[in-house]
Amino acid sequence: MAEHGITTIDTGFQRPNFDAAYLIVENGRGAFVDCGTNHSVPAMLQALAGNGLSPADVDWLVLTHVHLDHAGGAGALMRELPNARLLVHPRGAPHMVDPSKLIAGATAVYGEAEMARSYGTILPVPAARVIEAPDGFEFELSGRPLRCIDTPGHARHHLCLWDARSRSWFTGDTFGLSYREFDTVNGAFALPTTTPVQFEPEALKASIGRLLDAGPEAMYVTHYGRVTGVERLAGLLADQIDAMVAAAREAAHAEDVHATLVSALEALYLQQVRAHGVTLPDDGIRAVLAMDIELNAQGLEVWLQRQSGQAAHS
Repeated sequence: MAEHGITTIDTGFQRPNFDAAYLIVENGRGAFVDCGTNHSVPAMLQALAGNGLSPADVDWLVLTHVHLDHAGGAGALMRELPNARLLVHPRGAPHMVDPSKLIAGATAVYGEAEMARSYGTILPVPAARVIEAPDGFEFELSGRPLRCIDTPGHARHHLCLWDARSRSWFTGDTFGLSYREFDTVNGAFALPTTTPVQFEPEALKASIGRLLDAGPEAMYVTHYGRVTGVERLAGLLADQIDAMVAAAREAAHAEDVHATLVSALEALYLQQVRAHGVTLPDDGIRAVLAMDIELNAQGLEVWLQRQSGQAAHS
């Protein structure tokens, strides 16, 4: 039986236990939170069937943000859900209706071959089915109250979803990455994600603070699953954001900024994971974090460039 009517769905993106979407069920009605890629649609529909629901029983698809591992399959999934509305941050809504800029941006990061392999063709969502969710937006699922707040820092079009029934947030990427491979007797481990192109460290720490203000019992993170001990994890995330910013500032003067950042992040995460009590060999830890280290390095590079640009204009 799903706790509080919440089912974790492995979208199958990249590897097992990497990318989650969620299904909330209340009184025979459903709401999805995030949806993975086009390739994830069968898993989403299977989760409905496993909960005794049909596609017609889904009222909402809530997107924490429009990065493709969270929202790439939205257009394809919405075609399967005749009664659902798509709820998204106001800054993200135009990209759901016309995904061309989203596709171009992701292609610049990942390349055309990886785009085709991992995401397929991104389909638009009809504008009439898209609802914008500004800060504080409240709605319900068959009488179950849900609330969205604006949580910039990872992306300026990011929202988190509060579920009062479970006293939990669905955090997308705002509350970082927490992989089950790193669980120890000390609990879960988490690290921030600075994926290109809108990392803002102070905004991210402020958003994490807002999540804690609600006194949550748990966080449902996209990468991956439900985590508790949220105050400890929030402190860990804040410390690492500061350490990553410091590493970026130090790397700014290197001959090869990207390579220097990759090396610095790898060393930071290995040290942090070891301190948490993880006993995987170094190569095993690197294998789990390889893609995140690369993307975090890219995101920090973009942030550095933005900083230098602002300094030049001040």
